Amino acid sequence: MPETQMYSVSSKDSRPVVKKFLARPQPEGFGATVRRSIGRFELKYFDPFLVLDEFSVSAPAGFPDHPHRGFETVTYMLQGAVTHEDFEGHKGSIETGDLQWMTAGRGIVHSEMPASNGTQKGLQLWINLSSKYKMIEPRYQEIRSKDVAEAAKDGVNVRVIAGEALGITSPIYTRTPTMYLDFSLKPGAQVRQPIPVSWNAFVYILEGEGIFGNSHSSPTTAHHLLLLGSSGYGLEVWNKSSKSLRFILVGGEPLGEPVVQFGPFVMNSQEEIDRTMEDYENCSNGFEKARHWKSESSVFLGF
Repeated sequence: MPETQMYSVSSKDSRPVVKKFLARPQPEGFGATVRRSIGRFELKYFDPFLVLDEFSVSAPAGFPDHPHRGFETVTYMLQGAVTHEDFEGHKGSIETGDLQWMTAGRGIVHSEMPASNGTQKGLQLWINLSSKYKMIEPRYQEIRSKDVAEAAKDGVNVRVIAGEALGITSPIYTRTPTMYLDFSLKPGAQVRQPIPVSWNAFVYILEGEGIFGNSHSSPTTAHHLLLLGSSGYGLEVWNKSSKSLRFILVGGEPLGEPVVQFGPFVMNSQEEIDRTMEDYENCSNGFEKARHWKSESSVFLGF
């Protein structure tokens, strides 16, 4: 991750919450349910972030074969496991606490399906790529839960998926400079986390309730997205409840480029989207292997 200027945070320069809303369940994929907070009508795009889904899926439901181009997906498992397959021959499962940082680049077709019984839960974030990276070769960065950078202090635990917190740095390389932090706060704990001054940032609450940005604000509960203002050097959070609070803090350097999206394809112009559609339909220019490939899960389900 490129070097960025970081500062200590005090209450007076904590970023305020400028907008919040509840991510409500909606159907997605094949029988799956997601709570979409970025990529819906209230918030189509928050540069450089395209989509944030909190997903819940039980077999045989899932996300059968589908394409991507022009961005990265970050899948972070909260419960259970999913199996990933793609037309390059990659296959594997990510389990609770594991993450997969996939660069779709010029094109990938893959599936994501439950790998065990019961309900599988996780987060998937789509991060836009700048024009110079949109047509690079696909690649993966996968980290097992035991290898995720982690730190704890004064009732605060953080898993550093990308970026830096409490003196710990993630090994993940982010083409679009990004921080992705999974915080857990015990009752009575508080944390101050720096955010690079030019970055956009948001919070998504997974469990419990917390006070964000201003100690006099009202508590916000699970499944809410909080957009942070651009002023201030970081974020201050308090857990004044009797239960644990868990949330993710995500920030990224804005690209400032045009965004044209058609479903799973994200480019910089309509002409590029039209060309992408032709490439996918003709199995060309990055999608050649899609012509004769189906995932094992899709064959089993009869797709």
